[in-house]
Amino acid sequence: MSRPADGRKPPRRPGWPGRPLEAPPARTLPVRPPDPHVDGAKPPDIPAELVPRHVALVMDGNGRWAKARGLPRTEGHKRGEYSLFDVIMGAIELGIPYLSAYAFSTENWRRSPDEVRFLMGFNRDVIRRRRDQLHEMGVRVLWAGRRPRLWRSVISELEDAERLTAGNSVLTLQFCVNYGGRAEIADAAAAMAADAVAGRLRPDKIDEKVLARYLDEPSLPDVDLFIRSSGEQRLSNFLIWQSAYAELVFLDTLFPDFDRRDLWRACEIYAARDRRYGGAVPNPVMALPDVSEST
Repeated sequence: MSRPADGRKPPRRPGWPGRPLEAPPARTLPVRPPDPHVDGAKPPDIPAELVPRHVALVMDGNGRWAKARGLPRTEGHKRGEYSLFDVIMGAIELGIPYLSAYAFSTENWRRSPDEVRFLMGFNRDVIRRRRDQLHEMGVRVLWAGRRPRLWRSVISELEDAERLTAGNSVLTLQFCVNYGGRAEIADAAAAMAADAVAGRLRPDKIDEKVLARYLDEPSLPDVDLFIRSSGEQRLSNFLIWQSAYAELVFLDTLFPDFDRRDLWRACEIYAARDRRYGGAVPNPVMALPDVSEST
């Protein structure tokens, strides 16, 4: 897939310079159902209209899990792979159509060179190792994030997975690799400015809908449910535009111990909440007695 000259990942919208418009390949393979949970757990009975369409997942706690066991941080990341794929299967079972996973942030470059090197190779190998399995389950893979600094082998695996799974529709899995919410918005603003200078965009026509079309994956709906494992309670610059009205659920489970049951628990919490999007229903007011009738 072609990229703009400055290395940003082009949004999926018609007319982005340099990106060919390709029809996704037609799927010919039968869809493989997700593996059952090892303990036989079944998804909760949540009404379809209360199941979140788009879940954002911050996979936090790998390092603390490893530290508590006297292991290097890398062992926590390795264990987290199995947690993520159990969550993916649980999302399919519950009927969640979109899942975004925070795999590597723009801030993660601040970690030790050894850990960054491990994470680069690990993300590449996970995508390569799991690509066919995801394809068999009907999962469409998308990549959101910046191209600069990423290993070329990581980019190659992400793009290969995107091409292979483009025709799938059971679940859309957005891998956010070298991603930051502020960086995404800044890149969108820069792209709009370039289009305005070139005469392709009138500045007076820019609004929220226009800006959203310049984000990495504008075809995805806004986040309904934002989940973070490990007990930390912050967004960490993840999908901050898309999560403006998301319900936030913070669970204490460290991510290597996380599985589909935790996802389902978060979805039950979500289903019990009243989403008003800034609106409100008038409070019932008790009628007061008519004083004039008693006199």
